[in-house]
Amino acid sequence: MQETTIFEAHESYVLNLLFTQDSQTLISSGMDNVVKLWSVPEWEHIRTFGGHANSANAIALTPDETLLATGSSDKTVRLWSFPDGETLHVLQDRKQVVPCVEISSDGQWVAAGSYGGRAMIWTIAGEPVVGFKANKKHLSSVAFSPDGKLLATSGLGDDIQLWSLPNGDHVMTLSGHKTAVWSLKFLEQGSRLLSMGYEQSIKLWDPATGQLIKTIELDPPSVRGLVFSPAQTLVALLTESAVEVRTFADWTLQAKLSISTKSVSAAAFSPDGRWLAVGGADRKIRIFKR
Repeated sequence: MQETTIFEAHESYVLNLLFTQDSQTLISSGMDNVVKLWSVPEWEHIRTFGGHANSANAIALTPDETLLATGSSDKTVRLWSFPDGETLHVLQDRKQVVPCVEISSDGQWVAAGSYGGRAMIWTIAGEPVVGFKANKKHLSSVAFSPDGKLLATSGLGDDIQLWSLPNGDHVMTLSGHKTAVWSLKFLEQGSRLLSMGYEQSIKLWDPATGQLIKTIELDPPSVRGLVFSPAQTLVALLTESAVEVRTFADWTLQAKLSISTKSVSAAAFSPDGRWLAVGGADRKIRIFKR
């Protein structure tokens, strides 16, 4: 992979990156409170979504790409029309920071996790579905199963919780990490749940039984995030001053990309497989061509 473009995108940390399904637009959000759209492959600024009063911590796009959800340190979730950026709804469950949002695969529900351990689900029209205490401490990740029947939650603390939907009843607890679980993702049509822990391990679970299938100990020991390629065959690990790209099946290193900033905070593969976008603390987005 070769770096082809680098540009200053935000006035502070780049926190999230996401490509549209046609790979023609890159979406970014930052600690400067805004969401921005960029053209591909020109990488020119198209539009800014402004409205949050604090950091835009998380972004999610509906499958039909008509609505964008964002979670913010201003303690709200915003639903925007996409791509024009009109605010449709401003949602607030509790007066707590919202670090994570997710949209169900059918595009009908929006889930948010907040500081204080609360999970909340709304309809795409902004109507409340269910809210519940999911953790004693802050949440950092929420993930819908592909069939929409489960919500997985994690955050500060060792455990992952699974909840049935739409009622929010507790299904099971998955234990094995230490201190915090930063990231969750359903894989293989929902037959597996991947988690990444603060102790620098990735675990693969069977969400139907709670069985731990596999543990991958991370090396180097400074991984702070990961993203999958669209086919879920590659995984990009965000480390200090680098991104490692590995095949997920056998963990073979495919590329190590040096990044000239200590904190690499976001990455995204384009659906067409051509691009890997990387964002960091230096406010820049770097584009690598595969």
